[in-house]
Amino acid sequence: MGVWDFIQDQVLGMQWLNALIGMGLSALGLDVTGQIGGSIQFFIYDVLKITVLLCVLIFAISYIQSYFPPERSKRILGRFHGVWANIISALLGTVTPFCSCSSIPLFIGFTSAGLPLGVTFSFLISSPMVDLGSLVLLISIFGAKVAIIYVLLGLVIAVIGGTIIEKLHMEKHIESFVLSAGSVDIESPDLTIRERLIYAKEQMLDTFKKVFPYILVGVGIGALIHNWIPESWVETVLGSNNPFGVILATIVGIPMYADIFGTIPVAEALLSKGAQLGTVLSFMMAVTTLSLPSLIMLRKAVKPKLLALFIGVCAIGIIIVGYLFNVFQFILM
Repeated sequence: MGVWDFIQDQVLGMQWLNALIGMGLSALGLDVTGQIGGSIQFFIYDVLKITVLLCVLIFAISYIQSYFPPERSKRILGRFHGVWANIISALLGTVTPFCSCSSIPLFIGFTSAGLPLGVTFSFLISSPMVDLGSLVLLISIFGAKVAIIYVLLGLVIAVIGGTIIEKLHMEKHIESFVLSAGSVDIESPDLTIRERLIYAKEQMLDTFKKVFPYILVGVGIGALIHNWIPESWVETVLGSNNPFGVILATIVGIPMYADIFGTIPVAEALLSKGAQLGTVLSFMMAVTTLSLPSLIMLRKAVKPKLLALFIGVCAIGIIIVGYLFNVFQFILM
């Protein structure tokens, strides 16, 4: 086993933990090859693995975030123009909170501060779709090639989506309270390393409390799919025999609400049962980017026409990405 395979399987994937749990359950008399024992092993392993990765990633990313408060982020974005502004905005979205609902207040703040609308939408699209956490988690499940291409294509969707919205001059479809809110450009105080570490710890604990219920639900659904749903059912609905699987997965994902940590175990179980890679990734993108609660929140800040454009741009981009991954799945995995 090469160094990278070891990192992917044993460090990020924690296969040693899965084996350890399996031995423990077997010692207790459970048959881990059966449906009940297999479900319990899947549930314990995935909850522990995702929880560890969640806490480590949020702590690290929150520490990085402490150097990019809204005021500093606004100034950074204000230095760039045209498509470069969209690219920087999309990249900035990768070090922001994990769910779309927590990105919307920042989007409103950037918009009220006078940043171009397309730039703020590039941020809004990329923030939940392609953060650093998703990169690490995707590597642990699907491998480095899939994870890196997923993130790159997500950034492309964010840049193109923001550019389209910018070119269509949709400013009049922003609610008036956002445009009139203004912005107080306050210099952020310089934090000591200890203060940044405290901030990162607080962010980690706060996010964990919010996200953990979704992890439990997501892993529970994953365990159900992995051990109880017949493979033929999943292949019929989401496999290569259904040309509309990507579209179906995208539509099904939109009403749901979870973040990358809650959708990973579901995606992992679907893939093991014969669902196509692109179909699974489209489901993940739809859940994290176009969740119903986040759309309801966004509607408070934008008018229906702009909201519909945002949904349409994201959905079309997600569907295209899904079909691309399906076409090249045999190369990537």
